[in-house]
Amino acid sequence: MIVNSAGRIRARIEIPSDKSISHRSLIFNAIADGPATVERILDSEDVRSTAACLSALGVEIDWPTGAPVAHIRGNGMHSLFEADDTLDCGNSGTSMRLLLGLLAGHPILSILTGDASLRSRPMARVIGPLRSMGAQISARKGDTLAPVVVRGGSLRAIDYESPMASAQVKSAIMLAGLYANGPSSVIEPDKSRDHTERMLSAMGAEIAEDGAITRIRPASRLSPLSLRVPGDISSAAPWLVLAAAHPDAELLLEGVNVNPTRTGLLDILRQMGLRWNGWRSGRAAANLQPTSWCAHPNCEERLCPGASFRAQSTSFRWWRYSPASLKAKPWSRTPRSSWSKSPTACSPPSTC
Repeated sequence: MIVNSAGRIRARIEIPSDKSISHRSLIFNAIADGPATVERILDSEDVRSTAACLSALGVEIDWPTGAPVAHIRGNGMHSLFEADDTLDCGNSGTSMRLLLGLLAGHPILSILTGDASLRSRPMARVIGPLRSMGAQISARKGDTLAPVVVRGGSLRAIDYESPMASAQVKSAIMLAGLYANGPSSVIEPDKSRDHTERMLSAMGAEIAEDGAITRIRPASRLSPLSLRVPGDISSAAPWLVLAAAHPDAELLLEGVNVNPTRTGLLDILRQMGLRWNGWRSGRAAANLQPTSWCAHPNCEERLCPGASFRAQSTSFRWWRYSPASLKAKPWSRTPRSSWSKSPTACSPPSTC
């Protein structure tokens, strides 16, 4: 195969939806009071596994094959009932670990399994703290591997110091904490992604964060959360690097998840010389418009074919999204005419 470089790149790209948020939108709305609509839900085998498990537990989910929209009707915090068969999580560790946290608070017996790969992945990191809260859990290989049997019920609050920064472990404990007899907390060595905190807070859960410490209070009710799932920043990463490195690239990456706990690549690119315009932190999604241009101080041209990678910069334009509806609203833009440029013509490529 021969791959030739393109001299000029222009594209408008819809980034695939974030899988972590897709999972959570189903699980959290399953115990909410009322219907919710999830747009741009990722139609993947993993997310389908979560939907199938919840349906087996009595949750009403309308999500036709190939459809980008799912409708979930929750019937409250204690609405799940015992499944007639094992819950097959397929290859999805997120499904199994988060569902264990959810089921720990329900007085029903559940058996969770998956494919050969999932049955070889560690589950003790979730089973341990959930057992400390009072859930009865057994698993294969010394309670470390699936299949996992869980019988939930009355739970004790816990202050758990996690040996690793894991959003799945934290989320499982937080879901169980909704059913505990008092406030629970998770202390991590470093802060993991906080999709769970943001979404449960929007649904009415009482959550407090202090650095890498997350606290949650038990809840009697969650409001349904309708949302449009943003694009996965991991899927956007190759396009961002392309725009930063290519001498003549203009891309529009639509609706990308810019949760600050997921934007490490953007921080790294900025340290390498990225130029940022507009507003950045604290919102769920944004349209990213990276544009390559020459950063040489003597260059009046926006694009310079002789610019090296170290001389490249990228301008990102950000749009603010409403946390509930994720509908775009213009926020802050810096027009190209306001960029500081020298009127002097660019030097030859060898020096630029």
